[in-house]
Amino acid sequence: MPVLNRWSDAAAAGAVAAYGAQGVPEALALRTYSARLLGADPGLVLHGGGNTSVKTTVTGLLGETIPVLCVKGSGWDLATIEPPGHPAVRLEPLQALRALESLSDEAMVAAQRQNLIDPAAPNPSVEALLHAFLPHTYVDHTHSIALLALADQPDAEAICRQVYGDRVALVPYVMPGFDLALAAAAAYEQAAARAAALGIELEGMVLLKHGLFSFGATAKQSYERMVALVRQAEQRIELAQGAQAPSQPAPGPAPSSAAAAVLPVLRGALARAAGAQGAPLRWLLDLRATPLALELVNDPRLAEWAGRGVATPDHVIRTKASPLVVPAEPTAAQIEQALAAYIAAYQAYFQRQNARAGGIKTPLDPLPRLVAIPGLGLVGIGKSAADASVAADLGLAWARTLLAAEAVGRFEPVGEADTFAMEYWSLEQAKLGKGSEKPLARQVVLVTGAGGGIGAATALAFAKQGAELALLDRDGAAAAATAKACGRQALALACDLTDPLAVREALDQVVARFGGLDLVVSNAGAAWSGAMASLPDADLRASFELNLFAHQTVAQAAMAVFRAQDSGDAEKAASRSALGGQLLFNVSKQALNPGPNFGAYGIAKAALLALMRQYALEGGPEGIRSNAINADRIRSGLLDDAMIRSRSAARGLSEADYMAGNLLSREVRASDVAEGFVSLALLERSTGVVLTVDGGNVAAMVR
Repeated sequence: MPVLNRWSDAAAAGAVAAYGAQGVPEALALRTYSARLLGADPGLVLHGGGNTSVKTTVTGLLGETIPVLCVKGSGWDLATIEPPGHPAVRLEPLQALRALESLSDEAMVAAQRQNLIDPAAPNPSVEALLHAFLPHTYVDHTHSIALLALADQPDAEAICRQVYGDRVALVPYVMPGFDLALAAAAAYEQAAARAAALGIELEGMVLLKHGLFSFGATAKQSYERMVALVRQAEQRIELAQGAQAPSQPAPGPAPSSAAAAVLPVLRGALARAAGAQGAPLRWLLDLRATPLALELVNDPRLAEWAGRGVATPDHVIRTKASPLVVPAEPTAAQIEQALAAYIAAYQAYFQRQNARAGGIKTPLDPLPRLVAIPGLGLVGIGKSAADASVAADLGLAWARTLLAAEAVGRFEPVGEADTFAMEYWSLEQAKLGKGSEKPLARQVVLVTGAGGGIGAATALAFAKQGAELALLDRDGAAAAATAKACGRQALALACDLTDPLAVREALDQVVARFGGLDLVVSNAGAAWSGAMASLPDADLRASFELNLFAHQTVAQAAMAVFRAQDSGDAEKAASRSALGGQLLFNVSKQALNPGPNFGAYGIAKAALLALMRQYALEGGPEGIRSNAINADRIRSGLLDDAMIRSRSAARGLSEADYMAGNLLSREVRASDVAEGFVSLALLERSTGVVLTVDGGNVAAMVR
C-alpha cells in the first residue's frame, strides 16, 4: 500500500486546541500531531522506530528564554506519542558538542540528560545530536520500506541520486550516535551548498542502509516532504516491478490445522534448545500467512535471501540478523536439525565479531526470533504475544523491503560487522527493557466458559499473572467482552464444547495464534435439577455431555498439543527442558457432597473428578499435571439471583446469610475461585489435587 499524505489542516488545528488546553505550546502540539501521522503508517516506521524533533523555546525559572530541542524520548512509539514523549533538551549545549572530535556513548547520554529541562524526563533519542546539528525547526526520521529498498543496494548512492537529484543529502552508513551526527551534519552542509548553487532547496537526507530524514520550517512542510520523498521511492520500485515478468500468485494461507501440526513442534524444539542455552523455556509464536509472507517463503531463493541481513540495523534487536529457515511440512527431526544449525551459526558469528570487538561482549541467547516455513509463512518469536507480534511485523517489513529491492537490483543491507555492532550496542539493547517477568509470563492459558462469572474472573486472574489467554465460550460476544477486560492480546472464540469438531477447530486456532498451549482451565458447565427417580433420561445425558464429555474433549485436544510440544517423547518430557502442561478442572462441591435434586449435575461432576485423577495418573510421566477446584455457592450462571432467592427463602435465611453459610461465615466470590486456579497453576510439584474453595463445608471436605 503506498504511503499517503494524511495531513489535515482541520485535524492539526484540533490538536493545537486540544493540547493547548493542557498547556502544551503550539509548536509541540503540531510536532505531536505530525509524529503520530508518521507512526500510524507501517510503511514508514514500526514499533518504536524512527524519531522526530522540533526546535523551540521554553521559559526558565528566572523568566529567561531557553532554546530547546524537543526530541523523541526513549520508550515512546510515534504511533501513540504524546507531548511528554518529546522531552525538551537545551539546544545550545548540544550544538556546542559538534566541536569535539569524538564522544563516547556514555558521555553523549550523560550530556543529553544533564541538559534536560525536566530531569525526570526519558532519555532523548540516541540520534538527538543529529537533530540538533541540523538547522531546521522540524526534523522527521523514518525507516521507510520503499526508501530502504533503494538504500539497501550495492549502488545505492547512484540509484538515490537518480531518483532525488540534488534535493537530498546522501550519508554513507555510520553507526548511530555521535559519529553519525557529525557525518550527517557535514553531508548536509555540502549538499545544502550544492543545492543553493542550483537554486533549489534541500528537502531531505538519505542515510544509506539506514533510513530517511526530511525537514522543514513547519511540521506540515517536513511531513509532506517525507511523504513526497517516500512516494518517489515507491514509484521507482513500481517502475522496476512493472518491467518484470508477472510472478505466480502465492497460494492462499494454510489452514489453521496445518499451523497446528507444525507450530507446537517448533515451540517444543525452541524450549529444548533454550534449556540447553540456559534461556527461558517458553516462547510465544505469531504466524503470518499473508500473500507477501507466502511469496517470500515459497521462493526457491529463500535460503540465500535469509543470510543477507536485516532491512535496517535497528531491527536486529527484535529479529536477529537472519530468520531460521525450515523445510516445507517439516518433521520434528528436521526442525531440530535446522535449529541446531542456526544456533551453531549464531555462536560462530558471535565468536568472529566479538574477537574483532576485543572479546568484551557477553553473548545473547542464540535462538531465532523469526522463522520462515515454506507453505506456511513467517513466524515471529518473542517472550510474549506482543513481542512475537513485533518480530512478525518486522519480518513482514523485511520481506517487503527484500522483494522490492530485488525488483530494483539486489538486496544488500549492512554487513555482518555493522549488524553485530548494532545488535550488541548497549544503547540499542536498552530499548528492550530488563524488567522482571510475572509468574505465568510466557504461558498460554485456555479458559472455557470464559464469558461467565467464574470463567471471566479466572481469565482476569491469569492475565494479572502475565499469562497469554485464549477464551472459549458458547457466547462469543461474552468471551470477547472478557478478552477486552483482560487488556492483553487475548483470543476470544465462540465454541460449543459439546461439539468435538468445534473444539478441535478452536484448539487449532489457539495454536495457530500463540504457537502452542501450556494450561487449560476446563470450567464450562451447567446444572440440571430434578429427582433422579423422575429425571428425564435426556436431562441426564445432556448434563454428562457438558459436565463430563465436553471436559474430556477439551482435555484430549489439549493433551495432543502438550505432546506435540514435547514430540511425544517421555524421556524428553521428564527433562527440565520439557514444556509439559496442565489441566485444571472445575468439579464443584457436588462431586463430593451431593445435594437433593441435583443428581444429574453432581453425578457428572463426580465422574469429572475421576477424570481429573485419571489424567494425573496418565500424564504424570510426561510432566503433565491435572488438578481440580471444589467450589460452592458462587454467584454465576449456575447460581443466579433467582436461585439464590429461592434457596435462601426455602431455608428461612436472608440471601446474605445463605451465601455466607460456611465455616468462615463469608461469601465466596468468583474471584476467590479464580485465585484458587492460579494457585494450582503455580504448584509445580502437585498433581491429582482437589483444592476446596467454599469457605468451609465439612461434608465436602476431601479428607
